[in-house]
Amino acid sequence: MNASDIIYLDNNATTRVDPAVVEEMLPYLTDFYGNPSSGYRFGSQVGKALDQARERVANLIGCEPLEVIFTSCGTESTNASINSALLMDRDRQHIITTRVEHSATLKHCETLAKRGYEITWLGVDSNGQIDLAELERSIRSDTALVTVMWANNETGVLFPIEEIASIVRKKNVLFHTDAVQTIGKIPVNLADAKINFLSLSGHKLHCPKGVGVLYINKRTKFHPFSIGGGQEFGKRAGTQNVASIVALGKGCELAGQFMEHETTAVRAMRDEFESAILNRVAGSRINGDPINRLPNTSNLAFEGIDSEAVLLLLDQHGICCSSGSACTTGSVHASHVLKAMGFSEERARASLRFSFSRFNTAAEVQTAIEVVPQVIEKLRRIANAA
Repeated sequence: MNASDIIYLDNNATTRVDPAVVEEMLPYLTDFYGNPSSGYRFGSQVGKALDQARERVANLIGCEPLEVIFTSCGTESTNASINSALLMDRDRQHIITTRVEHSATLKHCETLAKRGYEITWLGVDSNGQIDLAELERSIRSDTALVTVMWANNETGVLFPIEEIASIVRKKNVLFHTDAVQTIGKIPVNLADAKINFLSLSGHKLHCPKGVGVLYINKRTKFHPFSIGGGQEFGKRAGTQNVASIVALGKGCELAGQFMEHETTAVRAMRDEFESAILNRVAGSRINGDPINRLPNTSNLAFEGIDSEAVLLLLDQHGICCSSGSACTTGSVHASHVLKAMGFSEERARASLRFSFSRFNTAAEVQTAIEVVPQVIEKLRRIANAA
C-alpha cells in the first residue's frame, strides 16, 4: 500500500516528517559532515547549526538554550532524569510516579523497584486524573524525584503540571515531566514553571526518529547518564546526531508557527470525528477527561468489540489508529492506562485511540467517519451470529 493511500490517525505513535524538515537536514547528511567538536571552520560551522537548533527548541518551550540537551529520544531523556536524581543524593532513594505513565517511566521504575528502590505509584480516577492531595502526602524526606507525564499518550489527558511542580518544589524535591506528547500541541513556557527536568521527542514533532531533548533547569544539579566527551555542556557525552538535531530545530520552529492551528483546526477535526462516531455508534464512549486533554487525541470505547479485530479491518481500508501505546502494541495485556482508570478488562480491550495532526485533511476525516461505524457494525454482527 502506498503512503498516499493511507489515512493516518495514529499521530501519538509517530508523525509524518515535514518536507521542510527534510530539506533543512539534508545538507548535514551530505555536504556539511564535519564533527561539530572539531576546531577548524568546517567543524565549527556545523557547531553553529547545533546552536541554532538549540535556540529554536528553547524558543518553543520557553527556556534558555543552555538548558536544552540533545539526546537520542524521549526514553533516554526520561531515564537520564530518573538516574540523575537517584545519584545526586544517596539518602534519597524514593520515587513517586503514576500508574498511567509511558513505558519509558513505568518499566524503568519497575526495574528500580527490583533493585531495592522504593516506588510510590499514584492512582487515577475515571477521568485519568491524580489526586493532588495524595501526591502531596506521598512526598517524604527521602523522596529523590517526582515524575508525572504532562499528557497521557493513550487518552490525551492533561495533568495540571505547573500546579504539581509547585507542590513538589515546596517539598524541596526534584520534578520531572514526560512531555513527549505535549510539546507542539499546546503552548509551554518553562520559564514560568517549577520543573527541573522535561523530556521531549522529535518524531512526535514531524521530525525523524532517533532524536530528543532533555531540558535541565539551569539551577538543577545533574549527574550524566552518558559519560565520555564534553559534548552537550558535559551533560550527555557522544558525538551529536547533527542532521537529526538540525531537523528537530526546524521542527520546533514549525511547531511554534502551527501552534494556533493545532489548538483550533486540528482540535476541530478531532471534535468533528468524535462527535460523529459517538452519534452513529451505539455504546461508544470517551475514555478520559473530555475537557482537559490534548487537542488532537480521542480515545473511544466501543461496547461489544475487540479492538485488535477493528484494527485489522480498518487497516484493510487504509486507516491507521491504535489500541494503545505503540511501545506496547502486541502485548497480551489490556491497556494499563485504562485499567488504572478503573475500567474493566472488556472495556480496555474494546478501546481505540485516534490521534490527528496538521497533515490530516477534512476529506480523510469524512472517510473515517463513514468507515469506522461500518467496521464496528460488521464485527458486532459477526459476534452476535457466533
